[in-house]
Amino acid sequence: MKDFRIFDRRGLLLALGLLLTSGFFATTLFGYFVSKQAIRDAIIGQDLPLTASNIYSEIQKDLVRPVLISSTMANDTFLRAWVLKGEGNVTDMARYLNEMKERYGAFSSFFVSDKSTIYYTGEGVLKRVSPNEPRDAWYYRVRDMKQDYEINVDPDLANADALTIFINYRVFDFSGNYIGATGIGLTVDAVRRLINDYQQRFQRTIYFVNTEGQVVLFGNQTSRAPDLRATPGLGPLVDRILKEKAGSYQYLVKGDNHILNVNFLPELKWYLFVEQNEEQALAGIRRTLYTNLAISLVVTMIVLFLTHLVLSRYQHRIEEMASTDKLTGLLNRHAFAILMDKLMAEHHRVPQPIAMLLADIDNFKEINDRHGHQAGDKVLGSVAAMLLHDQRQSDIAVRWGGEEFLLVLRGCDLTEATRIAENLRQKIAATPIAVNGRQVNVTVSIGVSEYEETELPDQTVDRADAALYEAKKAGRNRVEAATGQGQAQEPISVRL
Repeated sequence: MKDFRIFDRRGLLLALGLLLTSGFFATTLFGYFVSKQAIRDAIIGQDLPLTASNIYSEIQKDLVRPVLISSTMANDTFLRAWVLKGEGNVTDMARYLNEMKERYGAFSSFFVSDKSTIYYTGEGVLKRVSPNEPRDAWYYRVRDMKQDYEINVDPDLANADALTIFINYRVFDFSGNYIGATGIGLTVDAVRRLINDYQQRFQRTIYFVNTEGQVVLFGNQTSRAPDLRATPGLGPLVDRILKEKAGSYQYLVKGDNHILNVNFLPELKWYLFVEQNEEQALAGIRRTLYTNLAISLVVTMIVLFLTHLVLSRYQHRIEEMASTDKLTGLLNRHAFAILMDKLMAEHHRVPQPIAMLLADIDNFKEINDRHGHQAGDKVLGSVAAMLLHDQRQSDIAVRWGGEEFLLVLRGCDLTEATRIAENLRQKIAATPIAVNGRQVNVTVSIGVSEYEETELPDQTVDRADAALYEAKKAGRNRVEAATGQGQAQEPISVRL
């Protein structure tokens, strides 16, 4: 099959590839951005508030039991009677406080007498409280408050200033007079473990901030507490957060969007900060995005490959139907016109001789009349096969019409073309064709011409046709070569 195209398959595949790629890419990106927005909304509206609520609930649950213990101590008959008797035996009070600490697993236990201002612990007398000592401000605050108790976080003087959650409970005598404050202290390690657990489970950053905007408790307590006001993106929001006490906030750090949920815990007078790096939350759907894009690319390549195979076969069949004579397998005149345009373009770039052979089966009508049209078709096919058998790769073989065949020989002058034509004539004459069980001798007459620069290809064919006419006129089964178009039409004869 000679090289000419019915349609541009490459362009069609390119357009199909762009369409599929654009469709897959647009669909995948749309799904990604919808999922991204849904995740962001879920983080802001559900996940972070729920995490904060869970932590708050856990803290409250951990504080209920200590509050009950402190209430029991404040209403204990022994403690009140011991105070009213003048706080005589310090050992008895120390033993009592130590037993309460051991029995309930507290970090520390204490009692401060309002009359003597002595601070008692399980070890005995710790010190005397004073209104002039800043570290004793908590006691005078408790003495003057209206509530029965408070929960406060302070360094524990009795335990090397370890940060401790204190339940400070007011104590009254049997007549309802205020006589001091008692309670227990809890280590913040439990809260810290809770923070670490939530951080690992939810992949979020959790920490507590006091009313001054300082981080007082966070998961990795071995490192230094961050300075919120110096934190990029978050710093400018700190004062606003402390003022509003609760809400959701967003800020950027190095291009990453951070979502922050804040709740104020009145029992501790701390702010609970629960923070989520949006980029980390989106890591899963980003992997899904890349996976979908990879799958889309593979599907596109498979579709393009299958389409290429189908189009190749389809185009091959269409080109065959459009360019090939069905009976003989030779090119038709439509294909000849296309190929001659290419041949002429090549000839103008690199001139070389071009010869044309126009062959006609002798007495073909008699073959049809005597043996039938099917026999005639068999003869046409057999002659065409002999033409194709000896054809070079560069030659063009065309069924010109009826029983006529045209051969275009590249790089072949008139003398060589005449020799080729004579060999072809002799081969056909010497090869009987089986028709309906009988051997039929077939001959051809051939006209030969050589293309000249001053003429059109059709004129070269016309001169070959004139030479063929002369061969028929001279008795058939012969070759006639036409002279140039500027000379008298006296074909060169090649006789038997």
